[in-house]
Order: sequence, then structure tokens, then C-alpha cells
Amino acid sequence: MNYDQIFDQAIDRLHTEGRYRVFIDILRNKGAYPNARCFAGHNGPKPITVWCSNDYLAMGQHPKVIEAMEEALHDVGAGSGGTRNIGGNTHYHVDLEGELADLHGKEGALLFTSGYVSNDTTLTTLGKLLPGCVIFSDELNHASMIAGIRNSGCEKRVWRHNDIEHLEELLAAEAPETPKLIAFESVYSMDGDIAPIHAICDLAEKYNALTYIDEVHAVGMYGARGGGISERDDAAHRIDIIEGTLGKAFGVMGGYIAADKRIIDCVRSYAPGFIFTTSLSPVLVAGVLASVRHLKSSSVEREAQQESAAFLKAAMRNAGLPVMDSTTHIVPLMVGDPVRAKKIADILLAEYGVYVQPINYPTVPRGTERLRFTPGPAHTQGMMTELVQALVEIWDRLELELRKAA
Repeated sequence: MNYDQIFDQAIDRLHTEGRYRVFIDILRNKGAYPNARCFAGHNGPKPITVWCSNDYLAMGQHPKVIEAMEEALHDVGAGSGGTRNIGGNTHYHVDLEGELADLHGKEGALLFTSGYVSNDTTLTTLGKLLPGCVIFSDELNHASMIAGIRNSGCEKRVWRHNDIEHLEELLAAEAPETPKLIAFESVYSMDGDIAPIHAICDLAEKYNALTYIDEVHAVGMYGARGGGISERDDAAHRIDIIEGTLGKAFGVMGGYIAADKRIIDCVRSYAPGFIFTTSLSPVLVAGVLASVRHLKSSSVEREAQQESAAFLKAAMRNAGLPVMDSTTHIVPLMVGDPVRAKKIADILLAEYGVYVQPINYPTVPRGTERLRFTPGPAHTQGMMTELVQALVEIWDRLELELRKAA
């Protein structure tokens, strides 16, 4: 058995298909986001502008967040000391779980080391606790949700994306006494569209199913206090488990669920992905705590981000660029080919100092490769105008088709 050959062939396949991933060597400039420094392939750092960060509101740069983290570091040190079972509940964790439960109007919340872990662990645990459970999953659910459903060992029913009629057909086909769990996202980050939450909840009530919503691309971003689409649409009280991340709009790191105390206690007590994992550093938790509290009372960042996204979409559309329809803060630009998507991204970085990462399979289906822009509050209209001009020049250089203005 030639193990090296097997590994070489696996990597070669990615190169052949044009989807070998290269990670940029970068440092962000504190207090100057979206400005950063790129180190790869240069004689020293090169100034660049970041256009694809999930730190949507630049809260990772916010003075309140940095101050809280520095204070915690000098108060309690760097690490948490182990799992919460061994190291105990650092008081920062207790406070943050209280804030997150309050954010979503739930009895309790539970912290995880990432949004991926919170999805995988929670769905796995719920599926194993519910005898004979069938999980209904939107076809565009995130890989972490798919992993959790697979690891639960439950039967799975996949419904067409946001297709309520198809979901009802699948629910109606199951016996009334069968435990059911409907898992879906609020904002789908690759297309930028939104789930019909109330319609899904109507079906959950009709067919006696639990509801599980992934709000990772919406918490901090929508609702009067940043509770996500479920808060904006006054639907949080209808959803059994709300899952979110602390590494996107809140700007730091971690994941969580919010639900009633019974569900929280079951996951806390049965989930290996929680029980056997070192808990988040109190330094990180302190930063998130400051971020959540700030965004509960401030909408300035959300409003500025939405204005930036609207401006960039309009500028791309007016220039004839193939910007996809999106009702959210996500600005996806369709390319449709992995090699071309990488080529465009490479030119932007090398010649224009613009960093945007190409999105290829398996993150999106083959043939729908794209560039995904996430303009933030600090991206100026001048920056966006220059970006669009660069894209038009590259589109012309690569002989790609522009749409005619309406």
C-alpha cells in the first residue's frame, strides 16, 4: 500500500477540478478594519482591503470588546483550565449564557467552542435522545447541521430549499406519533436568502414537530437587539432551539444554543461535544459578552452595514455584473466556474489589493461558483466604487459577459 500516492492523488484531484483551496497569510490592522496586511508572495507585508470577512459589523475591532478582553486577561489569565466539568463554570460563561438566553427570550443557553460544534453536537444529541426521531432538513443546510443529523443516526428527510409544500408532504407521510425535528437556517449565507420561519412553525405545530433554527448569519445583524431573523419577524417564541455563533457579527469566537431549561440540561448532560471539550477561554467570552451587550442597545452598526450592502448590490447591478438576488447583507457575485473564480480573486489581490475568497464546491453546487462579498460599516462608498470598477475591468479582460443595463 503506497499511502503517499493516495494522498498525492487526492490533492491532485482538487487541482484538476480547480478547487484546491489556498488560505491567505494575513493580519488585520486593529482599529482600521477593513484594512489588513497580506504576507504571501511579497517582500514584506502588502496593504490590502478585506471584502469577505464574517466579522460583519467589525465588532472584533470594537474598543469595548478589546478592552473587555484585555481586562479579563489581566484578571483571570489566558485559558479556562479544561472542560467545565473539571475547570468549573468561569463566571464570564455564566453571564454570557444569561445574556444569550435573554437575547432570544429563552430560559437558558449553552456555550460551545464554535458554531460548527454547537450544530453538530446538539443535533446529534437530540436525535439520540428522541426514540425513532425523523429529522427534516432543508437541502441547503450548513455542513455542520448535515454532520449532526448524520451522527444522530436518525432517519433524514431532505426538503427542497424553502419549499413549504414539499416539507408538508414529507411531514404528512410520517406517523403522527413519530418524533419529528425540523432543522433549517434563517439566512442562507451563500445565496443570501431567508427562510419562511412562520410558515415552517405553522407546519411544526400542525404535525407536532420540534423546530431547530441556525441563526449564525443573522444574530447581531437583525432585530431591534440583534436577536436575528427570528426576533425581527417576531418568531423566536415559536422556535424550540435557536443556534447561533459568536464568531461572525459578534466578532470573537464560539457557538451556542438557546432553548428551554429542560432541553439545555439534556444537551449539557449528554453531549460529548460539550462534556469532553475544553471550554472557551474566559478572555474570548469576556469579549463576546461586551459585544452582545453593545449590540443589544446599538443599531448603528447594523444600519451602516445594511446601507453598505445595498449600495454595493446596486453598483454591481448598474455595472452589469452578475450579482445574485439577495435580500440580506450577503452580496454574492456569480462566476459559475471554479478556475475563473480563483483567477478573478487572484487578480483582485495581486493588482488591486482586494481580498475576496472564491467559493467553490462543496460549499456551493458545481457550476455555481462565486465570489461572496460582505461589505461592512467601515467600507466606504469610494471603496465600493473602486471595487466595482476593478471587477468590470477584470470581466472585460477575461472576456466574461456583462449584463446589459435595463
